[in-house]
Amino acid sequence: MSKIKNKINRLLQKRLVPLALVTAISLSCSAQAETLAEGITPASDASLVPNAAKLRKDTVVAGILEPQGNFNPYLFTNGWDENVTDVIFTRLIGLDSEGKPVARLAQSWQVSPDNRVYTIKLRPNLVYSDGSPITAEDIAFTLTLLHDPAYDGETDITPAHIQGGAEYKNGTAPGISGLKVIDDRTIQITTTQPGATTLQLIGGPVLSKTYYGKDYQRGKLESVRALNGKPLGNGPYIYDKYIPGQEIRFHANPNFYLGQPAVARFIYRVTNPATNFQLFQTGETDYDAFTSKPDDIEQLKLLGFANINLYSSSDYSRVDFNVKRPALQDARVRQALIYGLDRQKLITVVYQGYGSVANQPISPVSWAYDPQGINPYAYDANKAKHLLDQAGWIPGADGIRQKDGKKLELTLLVTKKLINDALVPIAKDNYRQIGVLLKPQVLDFNALLAQRKAGNYDLASLSTSGLNDPHDGVRDFISQMSETGYKNPQVDQLISQANATLDIEQRKPLYHKLYQVLAEDPPVILLGNRKVLSASSARVTGFKPDVYNGLTGSLPDVKLAQ
Repeated sequence: MSKIKNKINRLLQKRLVPLALVTAISLSCSAQAETLAEGITPASDASLVPNAAKLRKDTVVAGILEPQGNFNPYLFTNGWDENVTDVIFTRLIGLDSEGKPVARLAQSWQVSPDNRVYTIKLRPNLVYSDGSPITAEDIAFTLTLLHDPAYDGETDITPAHIQGGAEYKNGTAPGISGLKVIDDRTIQITTTQPGATTLQLIGGPVLSKTYYGKDYQRGKLESVRALNGKPLGNGPYIYDKYIPGQEIRFHANPNFYLGQPAVARFIYRVTNPATNFQLFQTGETDYDAFTSKPDDIEQLKLLGFANINLYSSSDYSRVDFNVKRPALQDARVRQALIYGLDRQKLITVVYQGYGSVANQPISPVSWAYDPQGINPYAYDANKAKHLLDQAGWIPGADGIRQKDGKKLELTLLVTKKLINDALVPIAKDNYRQIGVLLKPQVLDFNALLAQRKAGNYDLASLSTSGLNDPHDGVRDFISQMSETGYKNPQVDQLISQANATLDIEQRKPLYHKLYQVLAEDPPVILLGNRKVLSASSARVTGFKPDVYNGLTGSLPDVKLAQ
């Protein structure tokens, strides 16, 4: 077996064997691939590192999908832009590999006994990449910007309940009374009520008031947005250039608070699921993410030079219901669409043992996950049909259900990615069997977001970003936050209660009750939880991605192997 693998490795290096044939050969050598254990599996033969990679003496290249060019940590429009900002900016307070708060730019923080007053102290002598000082005034400016009435970014500062924030936002106060700068390194933040996510909300990346606030006026963010392509940060690397569709270039920040990174240059190269393995195989990238399934893992093992990392993700995939559509306002229809989709088949096809069906809007790795008591919505076409009958949707002559003269036809927005490649045919077939005509539309990610925001859809396939707190997995379902029209007062109340205490043991039963309510009145079709697979070249050391920090958390420690 080892001799066969070594031969395949050499052929791979010379690009003489098609990838499909390599897979077939490898699988024929083993009747069933072994399940890879979580953690890092080291490269078996570092001498197999491709020459193209060896020629890069001062640069590490990682793969990325679909960045858009909005490189502000509070104004990005997709998760790939967020990955870029994580390279350029450092948080005040981050999370360690176990999800516990850890100091970054902050030297320390204190919370009052009533959990309402936070005092954050910066490390001494902090500067931005241009050498200008980082001060408490910058923290106040950043938090003020998040309360601006024109702010429409991804960070919802509302759950922090900063005193005077609402008044500033609605124009009845000139500033935010809960923000008090004590000195250059110290800020005091007063809130009106405790919040489990407050520390992470106020402990995010810090924007320079001098740079981003130069022409800023309340209610007008144009001057701030104009700098999205010219970010000034304080992270391990400094932004150089973005070449759309190709790459994003950075160089090491000599003013980084942990010291200048050992690798002089870092590049994000734009890849996609059809090209990322080939680019990694030939040495054109040093790091990339892959689909967690036996074929991909086996292919990476055969390369010999790949350090393979596998861990459980904190995100979940889902299909959003546009509850503004009349047919989907009936919870029975939404329930039917969950029962009527063979999600286990979908997850088996896509992840092949490295994923599980999701039945709660949280990963099983979270302390908030309820191991029992939530309706699993096991595939049941007959139950789906019964629910649609109850909702008044009766099969027509062509088998498609009708009500009030309208057919039950639903559009499904998807992007071109592995889970959607499997979802579309499975969902079309499953739904046809229960009398629903599904009309998929394949779009690029940014177009899908635009369609979803405009409300031009019935269903939309998405995945969450990594979830640091269970609140992050359900905030989209809050009535005031929902872009899909979903409203449920009991859901609002439970989410508010669960976020109002810092005590995990008090929060846990509230989330369990919340998940039960969401199962009865579903805002989405939960699809799956997955394991995250990535690989780095043996020419690089220090990559230790985890569920809370991803690739960028270990970037300051990355070095080129000697």
